[in-house]
Amino acid sequence: QVQLVESGGGLVQAGESLRLSCAASGSTFSINTMGWYRQAPGKQRELVSSMTRGGFKYYADSVKGRFTISRDNAKNTVSLQMNSLKPEDTAVYYCYAYLGPTYWGQGTQVTVSS
Repeated sequence: QVQLVESGGGLVQAGESLRLSCAASGSTFSINTMGWYRQAPGKQRELVSSMTRGGFKYYADSVKGRFTISRDNAKNTVSLQMNSLKPEDTAVYYCYAYLGPTYWGQGTQVTVSS
C-alpha cells in the first residue's frame, strides 16, 4: 500500500507559475514511476508528466517547455513546476505512483484565469 498526499494547487492568472508536490508513504521501495495526471471538467483524465525511478521523463505535448517534473527517490516525493500557465491547464491534478498496481492522490485543483 502507498499513500500519496498532494499540495500546491491554487488560483493563478495566465502566465504565472505554480508548483505541485506529492509525498508518498508506505511501501515506497516498490515504486517505479511517479507522475501527474489531470482532469478538466467534462474531459477524460490525461497524463501530464511522469518520471521513472531511473530518471526517464515523459511530458505531454501540451506542457512541453512549460512544465518540469522532478523526483527525490530518497524522500519519496515528486514535484511538478508549472510555468507560463494557460487557462486550458485548469484541471484537478492527481499524483500517482505505479508499483504494478497504481495508487492515486486525492487531487488538487489548479485554476488559471485569463
